[in-house]
Amino acid sequence: MLVAGKHLRTIGLGDDGWSVEIIDQTKLPFAFETVRLRTLEDAVRAIAAMQVRGAPLIGATAAYGVCLALRADASGDALDRACETLMATRPTAVNLGWALDEMAAAVRNLPQGARADAAYARAAAIADEDVAICRAIGGNGLSLIRAVAEEKGDNGPVNILTHCNAGWLATVDYGTALAPIYMAHDAGIPVHVWVDETRPRNQGARLTAWELAGHGVPHTVIVDSAGGHLMQRGKVDLCITGTDRTTGAGDVCNKIGTYLKALAAKDNGVPFYVALPGPTIDWTMSDGADIPIEERDPAEVSGIAGRAEDGSVARVDLMPDGSAAANYGFDITPARLITALITERGVCEASAVGLLSLYPERRG
Repeated sequence: MLVAGKHLRTIGLGDDGWSVEIIDQTKLPFAFETVRLRTLEDAVRAIAAMQVRGAPLIGATAAYGVCLALRADASGDALDRACETLMATRPTAVNLGWALDEMAAAVRNLPQGARADAAYARAAAIADEDVAICRAIGGNGLSLIRAVAEEKGDNGPVNILTHCNAGWLATVDYGTALAPIYMAHDAGIPVHVWVDETRPRNQGARLTAWELAGHGVPHTVIVDSAGGHLMQRGKVDLCITGTDRTTGAGDVCNKIGTYLKALAAKDNGVPFYVALPGPTIDWTMSDGADIPIEERDPAEVSGIAGRAEDGSVARVDLMPDGSAAANYGFDITPARLITALITERGVCEASAVGLLSLYPERRG
């Protein structure tokens, strides 16, 4: 995607050919800064502190974290320690474990002297594969938006509600839920996006809105609880969200609040789509209730950061002293509430039958 007219990916090698450059998403939208990762510890910190976030980007960052670890020590013990340490950073996103398995398989049986180069090659391939997958998701989702636009005719733009950030900042490029929106906009289809603020970290207000503004896509930021009201008033034509993990039966784990949007959409007859890459499907699980739900620092709920009138960025407290806060990072949307899943291989119903129709190699 473009930032100030320059095409960027969210992650890539630095000009030295071995360090890893990322966009520090904790500084957006008030400042655009990049960070160099030079050690395994740097990669672990970037994932845990959400300098990078979004399941596909977490996976790509973990892959490069293995590269940095093996550059320092290519022993089998070092590989195991790197994978274990990275795996512990974010328990919910299945791409993390998938990427680490891919990296271990690519290097484990090689001589130590060949492991680092092989790791860098596999990490680069994982990043490139993610770009291709997201581009294909965009094309498959575009057909759904185009169909709504044709049905509406001249009766205004296609109004799409999304939750959290599943744009290019959550992937290596293009995004998942936002990829069809970008493609529709670029194809000349009038679209307007309702952007959930997505408390407590405000990934919608901070990141999705920043992305859409940079691409010129009309959008409006709303509080998380406004979606149902908009659906009741006929102001939402469809919802598209991303996912951090999808079971083999079609249950979806996504940012906290997604389930409530799906309930409101079901009650109001609004199509609810989830866009996901194949590596986000956890074929070992058939019940969303078994997905581990990350509980993050309560300070994310009790305070918020923003820009003051003088341009400085500061954190302020929101709650009285002595009040407890709980910070559940994700919730589960059952397959029965999902109209369809948008994948790189096509659109299918949210069910084992639907997913296996697109991924027949997973049968049995």
